[in-house]
Amino acid sequence: MRRPHRRLASTCIGTVTAGLLASGAALAAPEPGPPAGSGSGSDIAMGAYLDYGPPGVARIPYLSRWLGGKEIRVGHTYLPGDRWTGIEGSVDFLEDWAEWRQARDDRMFVLNVPMQAHNEDRVSDWQVARLIRAGARGDYDGHFRKLAERLVELGVPDTVVVLGWEMNGSTYTHRCGPDPENWKVYWKRVVNAMRAVPGQKFKFDFAPNRGADAIGWTHCYPGDDVVDIIGMDSYDQSPGRTFDDQVTQPYGLQQHVDFAKAHGKPISYPEWGLFRRGDNPEYVRRMLAWIEQHKPLYHTITDYCPHGVWQCKANPRSAKAFRTALTPRKPDPVTPTPVVPTPVVPTPPVVPTPPVVPTPPVVPTPPAVPTPPVVPSPAVPAPDATTPKPPSPQVPSPTPTPTPTPTPTPSPVVPAPDVTPVVPAPEPSASEIPVPLPSTPDATPANPSVPPVVPSDPVPVPSPTPTPTPSPSGVVPSPAAPVLPVLPVVPVAPQPNPPATNTTQWCVPINFGEWLSKLVGHQAVCIKIDWSRNSLWPF
Repeated sequence: MRRPHRRLASTCIGTVTAGLLASGAALAAPEPGPPAGSGSGSDIAMGAYLDYGPPGVARIPYLSRWLGGKEIRVGHTYLPGDRWTGIEGSVDFLEDWAEWRQARDDRMFVLNVPMQAHNEDRVSDWQVARLIRAGARGDYDGHFRKLAERLVELGVPDTVVVLGWEMNGSTYTHRCGPDPENWKVYWKRVVNAMRAVPGQKFKFDFAPNRGADAIGWTHCYPGDDVVDIIGMDSYDQSPGRTFDDQVTQPYGLQQHVDFAKAHGKPISYPEWGLFRRGDNPEYVRRMLAWIEQHKPLYHTITDYCPHGVWQCKANPRSAKAFRTALTPRKPDPVTPTPVVPTPVVPTPPVVPTPPVVPTPPVVPTPPAVPTPPVVPSPAVPAPDATTPKPPSPQVPSPTPTPTPTPTPTPSPVVPAPDVTPVVPAPEPSASEIPVPLPSTPDATPANPSVPPVVPSDPVPVPSPTPTPTPSPSGVVPSPAAPVLPVLPVVPVAPQPNPPATNTTQWCVPINFGEWLSKLVGHQAVCIKIDWSRNSLWPF
């Protein structure tokens, strides 16, 4: 893109320009800020070319205020290319830019540097080719060494140097097309000459025009060792009718991004803005969105007519789109949430826990030994101890009365006539007599102190027929009550039942285990306890 002539006639021009700063500032007076909540929160370094000298420095805070406080971190200017003294940095306005750069560490100073004198004088291609070959021989190294020394002396050794910008076009004398190979050699000599100055930290930006222009810009690329940033100048003009065309065309925006990525370099947009299509807010919005998407190291809009948006009143719609997109968004006011105090519930006093008493160890219970079945001892038959008493003769009385049934009383056994007497069996020992179950209610002994007599299997004895005795009064006595036969007692297997109440004898079966019971048999032990008054038993 052709720049307006930047000839410095004398130092008086700079003085007059500084004096006219007030009027320039009035022309660029900031407008009221946009509504809160709009704008981009991007932290990409942004700037604008506002003027090459002190007015450009003075207008930066006004542009920032117009953008709602957006920080302008990039200061951008050009060295005059009419004479070699200007390319060497022998101009006063560099001091103003150096002072602005040193005010904050996060600021960036971008300086466009021509590679030839008479840079905008429409020099022919054959003359350009001759100048390129001279530069490749090293004829101009001293001019660039002086520039490097000047920048280090001013305190801006980290300046971004946009060397020989738009070299793929046809405007400037430092163009590449007439001799691309020697042009690349010339670029390397300039970079090496400036890097040889002690204290320098320069970054060199290779920035062609978008599109093929006079030559594809990739044919002019001098190499990764002498390029730090790959930039691109892109205005709203041909080639390409729409912004999408500008992206996809050969040597367009997309190829620029891809090329830089392939070479491991950051990108930049040192110049961009409106041009052939006038006030075009769609271009502004799309370009800012592209910048936000691909995150260049920096970008600066060319802000003078016909390219600008702030200092050019011919582009109001584009100015509004630019301002809306870059004004920082302010957060919505936060409504404080009322704090509801939580009622404090007093904590009850801590009750001390009693000491834990250790639990004694659990003694395992031995396995239960099965009790062998109790084998009943054979019952020994005993003689019948009860014999019905012969009826007594009744005394006659005037009124006959019923004769009561005689109660059997234990008495010695009287053998009946003509009957073989029953020989009583020897009485077994107390340990061999099982506890009998009562057969009838009448067999319960009346006297609890006398042990019951266990009847044995009785031998049937014919009851004698009583002979009636004549009564003196002639009354025939009533026949005696028939004697009920004594039923035999069926021996019952002894049960381990508890003894009768208040008995003096307890029989307990003893388990000798399975193997010992086979030897001695199942036995029972009966214990007799004295319940007399003199004993210690409490009942």
